[in-house]
Amino acid sequence: MAIIRLRDASMRFATRALFEHLDLDVAPGEFLAVLGPNGSGKTTLLRVLLGLTALTGGQVEIDGRPPSRGSHVVGYVPQQRAFDRDLPIRGRDLVRFGLDGHRRGLPFGSAKTRARVDAAIRSVGGENYAAAPIGHLSGGEQQRLRIAQALIGDPRVLLCDEPLLSLDLSHQQAVSALIDARRRDADTAVVFVTHEINPILPYVDRVLYLVGGRWAVGTPTEVLTSAGLSDLYGIDVDVLNVRGRIIVVGSDETGPTEPGGHHHHHDHHDHHDHHDHVPGSH
Repeated sequence: MAIIRLRDASMRFATRALFEHLDLDVAPGEFLAVLGPNGSGKTTLLRVLLGLTALTGGQVEIDGRPPSRGSHVVGYVPQQRAFDRDLPIRGRDLVRFGLDGHRRGLPFGSAKTRARVDAAIRSVGGENYAAAPIGHLSGGEQQRLRIAQALIGDPRVLLCDEPLLSLDLSHQQAVSALIDARRRDADTAVVFVTHEINPILPYVDRVLYLVGGRWAVGTPTEVLTSAGLSDLYGIDVDVLNVRGRIIVVGSDETGPTEPGGHHHHHDHHDHHDHHDHVPGSH
């Protein structure tokens, strides 16, 4: 049975559609990558699943119910953003904030709460630095603890909003592997918004590609093809597989373009997502 279910889902702003008539089931334990240019609706879709934004049409359910703010069914991993070095909280404090102590009846200082925080930190290998001030940790260490925070409520769905941004390659690989291990160990569904498919390509079951109000769903080999992306973008796009990496190249003649109108060769590894409008619309 699907843990996430979207039926005829649409999101429109004035005359512009981010996506329309989207039908999607995500199964427990499935790893879904959400791709597309900036402004295509990827983060808006996460906000819908978090219960922060309502669809303008259609239905959405998570675990058989409409999404709601603060649901224990859903964990959320945001983009990596640096903390102020002088912020007076430790790494383990950040993890503890993932528990709503009042709703669960667990006082923040209780032994049971401490045990859950310790277990979440162990699950991401953060024991050696969780007692340090959060602002003194590396980006990769901070992001591991954000994952621990998202997992402390034992969610059935993990929503990830470009969690690899600003991380070096080794930390990208470590964070991706942690998220994959969680879905394998606990059958947690993962919805992973990214503009870099390559670091997570070994783990991805299916791709949802959003662009210009249109969408496609399927395995990476079904969706990330020259014919498939050319159809979605409405221009000629070449998809290359180079030593196991997927590279997407737009036509010199028709785009894709950057916001300033300059023609741009792009790939999923090198900030493909940094476009504010649909390529080819100039």
